[in-house]
Amino acid sequence: MFPRVYPITDVELAGVLHEDQVSLLADGGATFVQLREKHLSPAGFYHEAKAALAVARERGVTLIINDRVDIALALQADGVHLGQDDLPPEPARKLLGDDAIIGYSTHNVAQAIAAAALPVDYIAIGPIFETGTKANPDPVIGLDGLRAVRKAVGNVPLVAIGGITAENAKDVIAAGADAVAVISALLAGGPSAISDRYRSFTEILSSC
Repeated sequence: MFPRVYPITDVELAGVLHEDQVSLLADGGATFVQLREKHLSPAGFYHEAKAALAVARERGVTLIINDRVDIALALQADGVHLGQDDLPPEPARKLLGDDAIIGYSTHNVAQAIAAAALPVDYIAIGPIFETGTKANPDPVIGLDGLRAVRKAVGNVPLVAIGGITAENAKDVIAAGADAVAVISALLAGGPSAISDRYRSFTEILSSC
């Protein structure tokens, strides 16, 4: 459903708008991007997401909206990624329909087991390592925690997130993740580095 590297946008880290990040990621070969915005008003995020979706459609990129089912529905985006405190997956599925991609964040084995029974297309698990991109992050679960989640949820697609870098990404895949969600390691070097960093990640994981 998605490639090994699952990029997530962040305007503060990247220094450019979401639409520019989608374009730069696509230049590096990305075909699947999550739009994440924690600071704008709903109206502000809607307008930025609309512009980003236009770029995604031009570039053949699947675009997922973080948290906001209403914005995903209004824009007819490809799907939504939900957190534990967002609209639950069941009503989100009813609103968005069977074709929408729905991901769901979990932070421990118990949450992952519960998520596996919900109408979601993939489960995100983390933080795997220490991360600076989330305020008040949940406890780090480490590679052992990831292995435990993989064992608990069977073949449900699993996206690992939190502190993942080019240096540890292979270990994360080896521990059971189907994909690695990356923010800082792709974006923190500024916009000029985004395409090359995405390309490097995919090359590193090409043999996994």
